Amino acid sequence: MLKNIILLIIFSFFGTECFAQLKINFTEYSLDNGLHVILHKDNSAPVVAIAVLYHVGSKNEQKGKTGFANFFEQLMFAGTKDIAPGQYYKYVRDAGGELNANTSQDRTIFYETLPANQLDLGLWLESERMHYLIIDSSSVKTARELINRERLRKFNNRPYSDVLEQIFRHSYKIYPYSWVPVEPIQYIDKASIKEIKDFYKTYYVPNNATISVAGDIDIDKTKELINKYFSSIPKGENKIYRLSVIEPKQTKEIVDTVYENVKMPAVIEAYHIPAFTNKDFFSLYMIAALLSSGKNSRLYKSLIEKRHLAEQAEAHSFGMEAPGLFVLLGITEKNVDPDVLKIAMNTELDKLKDHLISKNELQRLKNLTAEKFIEANSSDAGLAENLAEFSALYGNANLINTNLQSYLNITPGDIKNAAVKYLGKNNRVVLYYLPVSAKTSGKGGE
Repeated sequence: MLKNIILLIIFSFFGTECFAQLKINFTEYSLDNGLHVILHKDNSAPVVAIAVLYHVGSKNEQKGKTGFANFFEQLMFAGTKDIAPGQYYKYVRDAGGELNANTSQDRTIFYETLPANQLDLGLWLESERMHYLIIDSSSVKTARELINRERLRKFNNRPYSDVLEQIFRHSYKIYPYSWVPVEPIQYIDKASIKEIKDFYKTYYVPNNATISVAGDIDIDKTKELINKYFSSIPKGENKIYRLSVIEPKQTKEIVDTVYENVKMPAVIEAYHIPAFTNKDFFSLYMIAALLSSGKNSRLYKSLIEKRHLAEQAEAHSFGMEAPGLFVLLGITEKNVDPDVLKIAMNTELDKLKDHLISKNELQRLKNLTAEKFIEANSSDAGLAENLAEFSALYGNANLINTNLQSYLNITPGDIKNAAVKYLGKNNRVVLYYLPVSAKTSGKGGE
């Protein structure tokens, strides 16, 4: 998006103090079958992006019956009534476009970027899989093979590959964030065709979907095309599983040890934090950036550059539809005791609780946040995805215009208060990742 690129250049010279975000205009409505539609016109380049978000992720699976959401990310590229197996990619690439999909605990999203004159093609492809997906023994077998290859790439002899799986499993006792979309073994491997069809009929329906189109479009003509391809798709009849459970407050530190094929020990800490739209989340996002955004970050300077305790040190805030996690990860340098690294990591957290960060540090964080926000919305594909997510997960597509300001409004006091409130010992899970050899020698975390 040309206007955001220009804005980024201006911002790089003047910073956030004079930042005035250009409003992103969009048209929003719903079809009678419940499909939610968001359209953004940007005629700066002859390109169009289509994103279809289904409000289903791994958290919508039943305990003990996992793997469906990520499985459908693959299965939705199988054949339909009018599209032969394996042809989705060919249609898009022959038209000069790109396509992909991804799944989280909260949603599954499919998207294409195409020349603007191929909008009709992209909408037809998406309507086909929403309405006419073929689910039979052949398509299921193919999807399972693809999933198994994905698992091999992710888990086979890759050190620390299951960190997120372990962290979420240890951190959630009731809420179904306790499993992630891809795990080594999942129920989907033995699910029946009927179970797979039932999941499709429940979640991959227009009343559980948002379609977002951004780029070189004519709004009225795009409405006509969406009506042409999607209005006849019937509304889903099955009850959509929406969660009412709440993860209880953690009141005691949880410590465990994972023995794996790793060379260097690692320490991972996870703290429960509020959902993405909560004001405190914005402060925690800033804390993660303060701790690990580049070589000027606190973790890098203290643990890697100065004290040589870690070869890698990171902080991440997982903003999710429901309350998520703030994660600290440190991989030790050679001959460093993981408990020493843990103490050093927590010392950096204690500094945030005891002292206000400087105005210069805060300004650097705001600059980084504004830059990332602008970059995320600098393409039609990024805009289409963000509009769909803001609408489907948080009920407000206009967060595309207001969300950045929530970060820029954060004060040093907000950051200190959030650190005190959420980054305490009784609110955390601590996992030690140790070499398998340490298990036989009796070594482990405290």
